[in-house]
Amino acid sequence: MGRQALTHHHGAGRFAAAAVLCLTLAMGACTDMGRFQVSGNEKPPPTIKVTRPAPETSATDREHQRILASYGGAYNDPKLQALITKAVDRLVAASDRPDFSYRVTILNSGAVNAFALPTGQLYVTRGLLALASDTSELSSVLSHEMAHVLAKHASIREEQARRAALVNNMVGEVDSGDANMQALALAKTKLTMASFSRAQEFEADAIGVALAAKANFDPYGAARFLSAMERNAALKTSHTADPRSQDFLSSHPATPERVENAETSARQYAASGSHERDRNAYLSAINNLVYGEDPSEGFVRGRRFLHPKLGFTFVAPEAYTLDNTAQAVVGVRDGGTQALRFDVVRVPQELSLASYLNSGWMENVDKSSVEESTIGGYPAATATASSDQWQFRIYALRIGGDVYRFIFAAKDKTGDAEKSFRETVNSFRRLTLNEIQAARPLRVKIVSVKPGDTVESMSRRMQGVDRPLERFRIINGLDQRAALRPNDRVKIVVD
Repeated sequence: MGRQALTHHHGAGRFAAAAVLCLTLAMGACTDMGRFQVSGNEKPPPTIKVTRPAPETSATDREHQRILASYGGAYNDPKLQALITKAVDRLVAASDRPDFSYRVTILNSGAVNAFALPTGQLYVTRGLLALASDTSELSSVLSHEMAHVLAKHASIREEQARRAALVNNMVGEVDSGDANMQALALAKTKLTMASFSRAQEFEADAIGVALAAKANFDPYGAARFLSAMERNAALKTSHTADPRSQDFLSSHPATPERVENAETSARQYAASGSHERDRNAYLSAINNLVYGEDPSEGFVRGRRFLHPKLGFTFVAPEAYTLDNTAQAVVGVRDGGTQALRFDVVRVPQELSLASYLNSGWMENVDKSSVEESTIGGYPAATATASSDQWQFRIYALRIGGDVYRFIFAAKDKTGDAEKSFRETVNSFRRLTLNEIQAARPLRVKIVSVKPGDTVESMSRRMQGVDRPLERFRIINGLDQRAALRPNDRVKIVVD
């Protein structure tokens, strides 16, 4: 949740439907929160230019800027840029369209994702780079995305998105009496248009494996990386449709059949030529890569959320899983019976917090429940609201010109739930200077295995991540039976 999550209260008229939708769907289907404004003074993004720049239109540039805003901006790492440039150059030279130009942007997101625009703009997240174990695996993703461009799949999907936008406009103009259903219809339309078809995926897999093999990359890289992505997705404890959290499998569904087909395709090329995995060069390039969330936009550590740039922290109730999305911090209790949303808005100083809670940005607020108080030394107000299935408790805290909002939802309103909500709000406080300075990102470190080291002992060196043993195996492409050998180079995550 970045500073761009600030907005004026009167620009949030649709918040009620969106908030109720996000909460009732356990924060799982809310992708387009237009009330948040993106700063217009960002520096031009660092990109990897291959051959000559791909032709751009104002529409392409707008889409590029939207992608940057959704995925935390671009990630600048000269070593990685050089490695990816070299890989793309090899793939372009081996393709049937050596004249076609591609531009690759590394996105500053911990999600495992990659995608392409019809103009040849390719995007890959640092989360995907952290998961890949060698250049052949990365190249399998790049060649897969290039295949979508060459086979015109990206153009077809763009046309589908245009049609979806028309449907969205039509739905938005309907004066529906049920705002939740209206928002749900919009969300479903957007999500159904997000994926390539099954046939397109298989075609891109086949073209991609052939292209990687022709460029002398190990053709089995695709099957290995598809398997790694499935294992990584299974490890995730929370599921949101926020773009920064969505992974490659959200828009490129992987199945055992796809892994099988990728292996079958690879066998056709395995015997011909010398195929490289290029593991050592790849590991050297990703050494010190930021892993997971970028602390400058806030980050989660267990049940605690910290935002060094804005200078605050709070702790979610017991049994909650927190997720820092582009628009808000969202959390769901195990079992899905409770949820929370936390964000920051700008509210005019002359508007009291009690008046703000009654101003209509959330529907069905019980006006008689509004109370003003002080929390942690800051002016605050609280109120209740309800829908058919959920009971809401809202808190607003004012610090300067900003208002910090907690929205809690519970299927059943109980004293214990109310107590846990209150405790979370009371845990909200400013970070100390030492805490702000100590908020460093997690990073990938490449280390050598020494005699006596095991998977278990190496995983104990992992810091700041959940399920370190399983995560160590997954990021290093190790199955349950794999053993380490002295002098092997492996990835660990450290603070």
